[in-house]
Amino acid sequence: MANVIDWTRQGDEGRRRALARPERREDGRLQNAVREIIAEVRSGGWDKLAEIAERIDGKAPERVAVALFAERARAELPAEAIQAMRLAADNIERFHEATLPAPVSVETMPGLTVEKRWAPLASAGLYVPGGKAPLFSTLLMLAIPARVAGVERLTVVTPPRPEGGLDRAVALAAEMCGIEAVWTVGGAQAIAALAFGAGELEAVDRICGPGNAWVAAAKAQVASLPGGPGIDLPAGPSELLVIADETSDPARVAADLLSQAEHGEDAQVLLVSPSEDAIAATLAEVEAQAAAMGGDFAPARAIRCANLDEAVEIANAYAPEHLSIALADERAAALAEKITNAGAIFVGEGAAESFGDYLAGSSHVLPTDGAARYTGGVTALTYLKAISVQRIAPDTAQRLARPAAALARLEGLEAHARAADIRGNATKEAAE
Repeated sequence: MANVIDWTRQGDEGRRRALARPERREDGRLQNAVREIIAEVRSGGWDKLAEIAERIDGKAPERVAVALFAERARAELPAEAIQAMRLAADNIERFHEATLPAPVSVETMPGLTVEKRWAPLASAGLYVPGGKAPLFSTLLMLAIPARVAGVERLTVVTPPRPEGGLDRAVALAAEMCGIEAVWTVGGAQAIAALAFGAGELEAVDRICGPGNAWVAAAKAQVASLPGGPGIDLPAGPSELLVIADETSDPARVAADLLSQAEHGEDAQVLLVSPSEDAIAATLAEVEAQAAAMGGDFAPARAIRCANLDEAVEIANAYAPEHLSIALADERAAALAEKITNAGAIFVGEGAAESFGDYLAGSSHVLPTDGAARYTGGVTALTYLKAISVQRIAPDTAQRLARPAAALARLEGLEAHARAADIRGNATKEAAE
């Protein structure tokens, strides 16, 4: 039976421990090992990348053409599965096209116009985890928003398979996204190659995608290095927090918890409820369903709170990747309005986290480790950069010269002030 924590009886330290994440990413040995891999690939290029990949995965990186494996997928996969993948791709594309940001032009004062326009990144690297099974859904969730944004070059990496080649579903997803080849290399070494290039595997402007602790550490490290790429967000291990009460269906809540618990031992699954009976019934269902399926699941933990308002406070403090509000739709909707920190919210008992993982439309690459406090999931905006453009009429430049120079001198920046002054003087001379 999972541990049940009484929130109302915990002090600050007890509550902190109740919401604690895994500490593997803070492991100094892991961080140092990742740092060494990055340095070796950065300095040694392809030869060092191949050496590291062969040592860790038993295979050198390979650029695998998608077409043959996609053809096998169409011939061998169930028609229902192929249709479902197309449905998912269509929904993802439809959602991200509708949420593209529009350019803005504002006349902040007469004669002074400031614009914001959006430009796509030239390139992006997409990391598709291997793990228990290659996650073709992650490729859809990463590549389609990038295509919608207009990124020209997408470089996809995924850990090698023991038998070589590509997983059929990954190949089919790649084909749907217009990707012709996938590099079979994973781990920190793949991130280093995407960041700084290695042989024909070219460096990219931004790296996106979830992964294990090694991948997450590598993404953070390469982004902090001079000339390194941008990254999307901390993504992984998986998280789900469910708010439930005595009206919730224990079997349905347990199924949702297990859907995330099966991602691995580091997965975080939390049940928060004011009802002792609901907690007991749900945890009993978790045990029964897990036993029926077999396999390994991350342990669930439950938090008993005073009421649903306190459950919302706990959810906002935890800032989960996924938040399920397993109440009747109207009650769930009212609670959802109070949530400020979550990667994705699933409102009502019909809104399964699994739908979001595959085909609702929004990306399932979402912030973990509490990063939902300050960022959201991958969108087309992840692959765009905002550029501001200033246009100013000559007479407006003259009016602005003196106040701009005054502000510059207030900060002790004389060159800035003179750059403003010269525009005022030039405008006066032209008028004379």
